[in-house]
Amino acid sequence: MGMAAPAACGNHSHTSRNHIYLIITTILLLSAPSECAQCRILQCNSEFVAATLEMGVIGGGGREGGNAGYCSALRSYALCTQRTAQRCRGDLAYHSAVQGIEDLLIQQRCPKTGPTAQPRPLPQAPLSGDGCFYEKAFVKREGRIPEYLHCGVFGDPHIRTFNDEFQTCAVQGAWPLIDNQYLYIQATSSPTRGSSYTTVLTKITVIFKNWRECAELQIYQAEVDNVPPAFVDGSMTGSDRRGLQSLRVTSRDPGRHAEISATHIGTTLVVRQIGRSLSLFVRSPRAIIESYTPEQDLQLCVWGCPVSQRLGTPPPSTVAYSHCLSVLPVRDVYFQACLFDLQVTGSTNSSASAVAALEDAQAMISDPKRVHLLISRAGYTPASLPMVVVISVLAEILRRALT
Repeated sequence: MGMAAPAACGNHSHTSRNHIYLIITTILLLSAPSECAQCRILQCNSEFVAATLEMGVIGGGGREGGNAGYCSALRSYALCTQRTAQRCRGDLAYHSAVQGIEDLLIQQRCPKTGPTAQPRPLPQAPLSGDGCFYEKAFVKREGRIPEYLHCGVFGDPHIRTFNDEFQTCAVQGAWPLIDNQYLYIQATSSPTRGSSYTTVLTKITVIFKNWRECAELQIYQAEVDNVPPAFVDGSMTGSDRRGLQSLRVTSRDPGRHAEISATHIGTTLVVRQIGRSLSLFVRSPRAIIESYTPEQDLQLCVWGCPVSQRLGTPPPSTVAYSHCLSVLPVRDVYFQACLFDLQVTGSTNSSASAVAALEDAQAMISDPKRVHLLISRAGYTPASLPMVVVISVLAEILRRALT
């Protein structure tokens, strides 16, 4: 019995040091951009750092029962790295994290299968006063306006994700664009006439989920030649609880344009028909967009389309280049989309989709510098933590380890 405590203490110290080394590595790697533009390892790292800081740096006693929370956090970390494995080949941060996870799973004697850490619930605004007005409640609680993200899906289709990545996709059939606790949006793509690999959006389905007293289930659906200025039940407003209308549909061109405002989640959606295809543009707070579970991992507006479904832009003709430059003078992703669509269709009318996409981006993105996403920057993932935060988090880890 007398020797048991020192042994356990030694094991605790050894494991704590390994945990600290892993955290320090991930935090330092967070301060530099990932080598692979599509690699999501920085998000995995930051989620693990946040989860372990909440429970403290623990070394465990080698028993799953006594350290279930830590083992769950490690399994969640491992699951996150598995989902981004294909995109992170050759990425130093990714391979360092994978090795560190394997070591800690063994040292903690954590089964590789078992429950994972549950996502941290969003703080719920009080339902009195402005509780059903997301932005007002956020400003009152945080003293600042929320950070809004933008996603646009248009043309062939082209996708500008919430992470400012730009892709052209060949996906066919129904695919989820957004899937979280509050909102589900599904887009259906069909092959374009005369082409076996290019597609266009032909149907968009939006489901607003029940949320406390602020919203009841409501569905909006649009198809080519039918972009209604109302929900599927014929109403133009929804969720009249407590005398409030948190959902509203308006239109500047019934049948071809609809704008949906969801004030309880601070979200605006615009659906357009241009030519023979639909487009969708979304503005929503980061906290709403990130309110998904590990099972809700297929979202084109969040992760982009699968690698196997991405298309490159064919060399443009002189006519295509000149026309696109005349309507889109900045050589950004919208200019790139214009070139692609004109090359595929052969019609200068196809440029209207990219022009409208730029106009909606200008209306939805408050910072003018972020509107024109340049080709060289599309898909670039900036450091997710400023160096000041890195240093402060590192100091907190070391302080906890030494106490």
